[in-house]
Parts: sequence; structure tokens; C-alpha cells
Amino acid sequence: MKERLTLALPKGRLLDGALGLLRELGVDGVDAESRRLIFTDTRRGLRLLFLKPADIPAYVTYGAADLGIVGRDILLEQEPDVYEPLDLGFGFCRLVVAEPRELWERDDPAKWSWVRVATKYPRMAERYFSERGIQVEIVRLDGSIELAPLVGLAERIVDLVQSGETLRVNGLVEVAEIARSTARVIVNRASMKTEHAAVTGLIEEMRARTTKVGR
Repeated sequence: MKERLTLALPKGRLLDGALGLLRELGVDGVDAESRRLIFTDTRRGLRLLFLKPADIPAYVTYGAADLGIVGRDILLEQEPDVYEPLDLGFGFCRLVVAEPRELWERDDPAKWSWVRVATKYPRMAERYFSERGIQVEIVRLDGSIELAPLVGLAERIVDLVQSGETLRVNGLVEVAEIARSTARVIVNRASMKTEHAAVTGLIEEMRARTTKVGR
């Protein structure tokens, strides 16, 4: 049995919710603004890793972390070999297809036969269009996806939205919804067996807090 569990946390939009949940569990003193990438709470028996969200499934899959908190959008894109026991309910957002308003005003998605889309979710975009019999050319980007239609790189994008304000500001209109996402807990398969009591105990504490907040 390990002295402590390692939990991978996502930098960015889900971090505040994750740290709020951990504070509910008695983990305190974590500075979200710090450049430290590892924080250890010996009292709770937890080691926290602060990672880019897209890297969390790899850390959990290969056992560098026992558990992780990550958005469902990343799990759908990467399809890692991990357990996904708990929906934490925060960090709600949607993966959508969007295009410039001037195109949307004369467009008919039912007539699409070929599209070029810019996205950082190539697998999900490919799957979505292929399932509808639409040929798709994917332009893989890592940031500022909304810029692509504005400069002619791709007429359409597949991207994550929360309020939709960024789309509106950049003159884009949502055409279709591909998936919905919230923060999820994932668990390394070996850790679930070798550290079963500790892992399931932590998950149940999270579940109790999540249920309480949701009431």
C-alpha cells in the first residue's frame, strides 16, 4: 500500500472547481497561482500534480497518478484506458460546430458533402462528420480556433464553448452540438486494485460533496 495517493489536477478552467472540492475535503493551503507543479498534503495522504488538462489521461493511464480530474471532452477525444467512476458536475461546456454569420445566413448543413474544419478535437470532429456521410478535412490547431474562419484557414470550426460569448465576439454562429462535457474523476486501473480502499474512499468523499452541492 502506498503512503499517499497521487491526484492529477487540470490547470485552467476546471482548476477552481477542483480546488474548491478539495477544500471541502480538508485539503488546504494550495496556491493556484504558484508555479509549483507538485503539492503534498501529508495529513490527507495526497500528492497533487498540476498538469495541462490534455496530459492528465496519460499520467493516470501509465500510473504516474492514481486519479485525475479532467473534462469529459478530453476523455471523448483521447479514449484513455482508465476507469471513469464519477461526474463532478462542474465545468459544464459544449463541443460545437460553428461558422461565420454571413455563411450561416445562406448555409444548409443538410447539404454538406465536404467541409474543412479547424479544431483541437480531430478525432471527435472526424467521427461526427463521418457518421453523417460528410467528407471532412481537419486542420489541427492548439489555440485561438475562432481565428481560423476570420483569416480563411477553414470556414468552420469545432470547439468548446461555455457561454458562447467568444463565438459572438468573433462573428461566429453555432451550427450543431457534438457533445456536452463536465469534470470527471478518472482512475488508474492498477491503482483501483492495489489501492482499492484508499481510492474508493476518496471517490466516495467526492461523491458525497458533489451530491450535497447539487441539492
